[in-house]
Amino acid sequence: MTLEKKRVFVAGHKGMVGSAIVRQLKERADVELVTRSRQELDLMSQAAVDDFFSTQRLDEVYLAAAKVGGIHANNTYPADFIHDNLLMESNIIGSAHRHGVQKLLFLGSSCIYPKYADQPMREDSLLTGELEPTNEPYAIAKIAGIKLCESFNRQHGRDYRSVMPTNLYGPNDNFHPENSHVIPALLRRFHEAKINSDDQVAVWGSGKPMREFLHVNDMASASIYVMELDDDSYAEHTQTMLSHINVGTGVDCTIRELAETVAKVVGYQGEVAFDTSKPDGTPRKLLDVSRLTALGWQASISLEDGLRNTYEWFLENQAQLRG
Repeated sequence: MTLEKKRVFVAGHKGMVGSAIVRQLKERADVELVTRSRQELDLMSQAAVDDFFSTQRLDEVYLAAAKVGGIHANNTYPADFIHDNLLMESNIIGSAHRHGVQKLLFLGSSCIYPKYADQPMREDSLLTGELEPTNEPYAIAKIAGIKLCESFNRQHGRDYRSVMPTNLYGPNDNFHPENSHVIPALLRRFHEAKINSDDQVAVWGSGKPMREFLHVNDMASASIYVMELDDDSYAEHTQTMLSHINVGTGVDCTIRELAETVAKVVGYQGEVAFDTSKPDGTPRKLLDVSRLTALGWQASISLEDGLRNTYEWFLENQAQLRG
């Protein structure tokens, strides 16, 4: 008897999260993966995306495509971050609905929550306060994606779910020296300092902000888990007007502790200094992951183990990395 496979499109399959989802779905006998490179499909073209969906007979979509970056990139390119992300999610979610795709998972970001939200941040703190100014355009685009999914569910009975990850890192991250997130930026900086025998590495900010970090393999596992929850289990832990679920470890650390752990993993022996003239961003970002825990999923990769895995990947791929 031939096993019936579901056709699953992973948008953004070459990115950090998308590639991790693809790696895990490839192990499944019941999945026929559908992917398209940026050259094959322009996700910012409504006509191209709609034509793609019209020919593919897709059963599920993982919307992992996004324009992402750290504080510097968000501050420098705010128009790109809101414009590109709004276009991609609107095109994909709209076309999925028009062409009969019943199940979709949208990947958001913990920056959707107010800058001074109570910690740990619960799903119902969304839209209860002002956003962090440095990434407000990106956050608004991600909030719009959540509301697109909620609205198609309400009006058309679709099953479009959203997961909000904490700060992610891992293989296929962006290691650009200026436009990357904190972990790849620090891994690269400490590695180059070790190679150059530098006496000191400067880290942006005071080192006091608290951050939570999730390895991308855990994120992929959680994404697939939430996508495949039965309707009753999922509905029990979400509300009609609150369809997103936080994904994280439930544990945070200071940026100073992170930098010291990165130095240990890389083998850097010099001084770690903090440049207080640079912005800290949000004082603390820790997600309340009690909903996902109640649904039966927990992170399994420790920060130090995840950093070692990511540094190994960096060493193996640094010749191909941007910047």
